[in-house]
Amino acid sequence: MITWNNLDTLQAFQELLKADRVELVSAMSGEGGAERVKNYSIPMAEGFVYNYGAKQVDDKVLGILAKLAEEAQLSEKFEELYNGAVVNTGEKRLVLHHLTRGQLGNAVEADGVDKREFYTEQQKKIAEFAEKVYSGEIANEAGEKFTTVVQIGIGGSDLGPRAVYLALENWAKKNNTLKMEARFISNVDPDDAAAVLNSIDVAHSLFIVVSKSGTTLETLTNEAFVKDALKKAGLDVSKHMLAITSETSPLAKGTDYLAAFFMDDYIGGRYSSTSAVGGAVLSLAFGPEVFAQFLDGAAEADKSATEKDPFKNAAMMDALIGVYERNVLGHLCTAVLPYSQALNRFPAHLQQLDMESNGKCVNRFGERVHYSTGPVIFGEPGTNGQHSFYQLLHQGTDLVPLQFVGFKNNQIGTDVVIQDSTSQQKLCANVAAQIIAFACGKADENRNKNFEGGRPSSIIIGEQVNPRTIGALLAHFENKVMFQGFLWNVNSFDQEGVQLGKVLAKRVLAHETDGALKVFSDLLNI
Repeated sequence: MITWNNLDTLQAFQELLKADRVELVSAMSGEGGAERVKNYSIPMAEGFVYNYGAKQVDDKVLGILAKLAEEAQLSEKFEELYNGAVVNTGEKRLVLHHLTRGQLGNAVEADGVDKREFYTEQQKKIAEFAEKVYSGEIANEAGEKFTTVVQIGIGGSDLGPRAVYLALENWAKKNNTLKMEARFISNVDPDDAAAVLNSIDVAHSLFIVVSKSGTTLETLTNEAFVKDALKKAGLDVSKHMLAITSETSPLAKGTDYLAAFFMDDYIGGRYSSTSAVGGAVLSLAFGPEVFAQFLDGAAEADKSATEKDPFKNAAMMDALIGVYERNVLGHLCTAVLPYSQALNRFPAHLQQLDMESNGKCVNRFGERVHYSTGPVIFGEPGTNGQHSFYQLLHQGTDLVPLQFVGFKNNQIGTDVVIQDSTSQQKLCANVAAQIIAFACGKADENRNKNFEGGRPSSIIIGEQVNPRTIGALLAHFENKVMFQGFLWNVNSFDQEGVQLGKVLAKRVLAHETDGALKVFSDLLNI
């Protein structure tokens, strides 16, 4: 029987609070450190390895974390989720993003349909549409082929698909599979839409409007901005626009769209990159076959997340150590540091994924929790970050756990030797050096040059950024966030925190304000 209990009521959590702390500097020094790095490692999907040798844990702490996973029923709760239980208690909904890339358990029926079949049907329709675009069967008014696709959306309709597109753009160019260039419009700031429109040939561009409800203010505003630009260029709006929405939204029956593809209420925006939300733009940009590879990578990571033993389940172990750092060691933030320029927007996607999912102060039953939940997530690619905020990470007053991601090979397949090493070797050398510098530090009589060390990190190591590996990486973090939500006993699948600001913004635009809200509105000349 599944039971949902607060973290601080679990016996294993009380054991964690009493367990001796690990002195990371001494643990990582000498042969002992080498053995830790060799032993504290879990194989992942698509050739990835999760290594937590530089985390502030030892065998005793890890043993208690394994007990915590069992007591919190993490595997059982995941199984309930993918078999169609109403895990999103806030909105009384199923959580089905895993079904967009495979069937982990039983068939799931909702709204009178098999949901796996529904998602694969949408993927098939998108693939067929993409092939017609490539062949010129679907073309602009002049019968000319489209060369650019532009996604109009915000939040989960933008961050995940944008991060994945940027991750694969160079790979696709190298492998001759870039079918169309993609651009993204998200911010309601008109400068965002204008900048994109000024950088493309609108006559040869398709625009994808993404809004589940069909009422998202920023997206509809940007859609109107684009429609106005199309009309001013003398173009037929209905020849240039698609909709990704729910079957019941106003967009579903709109006459301004070449086609509409559907999502549903069982997939939250931040989990929607493997649904039609990411499927349309990524399939058009790279080809349906590449999108299918992306889904396959995510499916493999999902399968590995079903493993009950946390020492064989990287997503679960990553989640357990993160909760230990947050709730026992008391760390507020986590820095995500990909040593790959291809992942330059991946930290931004993970900010939403993690902070919108687990940034909650009440549990699944609406009761206030008396422990910390989701951490603040931030990050930038290495080595750029080293010349930016790493100063604080190395010598600041607050300790920030670090999550590195590194790859053995670049995407372009070529490199040059400069000063006896290639660019890729220099990149990998930097991440290896940073892990040890953070963990071990360096003593110096000059206090300004003294590094205390003891700053924990993990690293996920892969072969190369490609469709399968980016799918697996995305799913790893989705599953990590899910497991942490289970541990904190929060609902990781709603986002009521974004609603209040939307309501007040509508009041401002309707000039229904008073007090401080009116003063701020006047200051901004609204």
